[in-house]
Amino acid sequence: MPAATEVGTAIFMVFGRGPAARVVCDTARVSAGDRVVDIGCGPGTAAREAGRHGAAATGVDPSPVMLRLARWISRIRRAPNVSWAVGQAEKLPLPDGEATAAWAIASLHHWADRTAGIAEAARVLAPSGRLVLAEWLTRPGARGHAAHGMSEEQAAAVARELTSAGLGQVTVQTRRAGHRTMLIVSAVKD
Repeated sequence: MPAATEVGTAIFMVFGRGPAARVVCDTARVSAGDRVVDIGCGPGTAAREAGRHGAAATGVDPSPVMLRLARWISRIRRAPNVSWAVGQAEKLPLPDGEATAAWAIASLHHWADRTAGIAEAARVLAPSGRLVLAEWLTRPGARGHAAHGMSEEQAAAVARELTSAGLGQVTVQTRRAGHRTMLIVSAVKD
């Protein structure tokens, strides 16, 4: 992606992310003492939300531009307990069992290899760690920007992949996040 386009995308992503971040923090039951990994964190809204709940959060994103924006916003807002790392879902820059919760908000559809990304999320989760994969609800067959999300059929496929990866307590639910609907697939590491 050209640098100017990436900067524009980063700025656009800053706005309207709060409702999704709050829904995912609630779904993951984030509390003080949790260690959260935000996979594909973008400008860091959800990582900062986890920090406001008393969790230590690490935002991981492949884009240095996004991480620069996340750091800048975090300094301005004096966000507690957040750190940032360059990385991608398929190769997270974290040790085994590091996290008590991990999530991806509207980034799962960007993963190059979903099976590898799920395996990496499971690797960094401690026993009983919670994984939450949230995407905007899309219609089957949606194209272009409207396809940036997940249909109910795709959510069912993700749920099957989580089960195949050895994760338990797999659920699929819809939740309102502001004026939009999210599909959330969650699981627990046994």
